[in-house]
Amino acid sequence: MRNDIKARRTELRWSQAELAGRLGVSRQTVIAIENGKYDPSLPLAFKLAATFGVPLEELFHPDPE
Repeated sequence: MRNDIKARRTELRWSQAELAGRLGVSRQTVIAIENGKYDPSLPLAFKLAATFGVPLEELFHPDPE
């Protein structure tokens, strides 16, 4: 799964640590999600969408096959 989290975060000029604090996760978790190394749980995915104020579908996209 691909995501647009890094782009959204940089548009808002938030650091990875700031986003992590807003989500209640570690900075390493944010790094892993942004790099596609970790797919967030469904509750965390919804929290990400709410934090950015966008629908879930605007943050996450299926990998092209």
